[in-house]
Amino acid sequence: MSDDQALTGPGTQTRRTLLTGVGAVGAAVVLAACGSDDGGSGSDAPTSGGPAVPSTGDAGGGDRQGSQSLATTADIPVGGGKVLAAEGVVITQPTAGQFKGFSPICTHQNCPVTNVDGGTINCTCHGSKFSIEDGSVKGGPATKPLPPKNIKVTGDQISLA
Repeated sequence: MSDDQALTGPGTQTRRTLLTGVGAVGAAVVLAACGSDDGGSGSDAPTSGGPAVPSTGDAGGGDRQGSQSLATTADIPVGGGKVLAAEGVVITQPTAGQFKGFSPICTHQNCPVTNVDGGTINCTCHGSKFSIEDGSVKGGPATKPLPPKNIKVTGDQISLA
């Protein structure tokens, strides 16, 4: 009798059968922990053992009227900007104290824009360039401007409006 077929208890259960059963139970536990049918956790309790995160305010204890800060005004250079792809916005500062928001998706073939440099928002997929002032096309192949995104500045914090 080989090691895989050695009896491990009453009856004829082998180690392989026992390990397969243990693996199936472990997989069921992992899958059950992955989520629920309603798309949410169903509870406000933390799921990772960390502290609960409030749904309003910020980690610094301030309250930004329920909005999530994307950047500070100091993060956005005058005459330039910053692509915040994960947040779905490009924020520019064409002149001191004037902040604009635009879609981060190029209107040519839906590539993400990659940077803000030289007074333009740039898409490196095909070389399109857009104005940091109004999103208009400064260089093709794109023919349509970047759509604006509403942002608001509260103190030194910039958030989506």
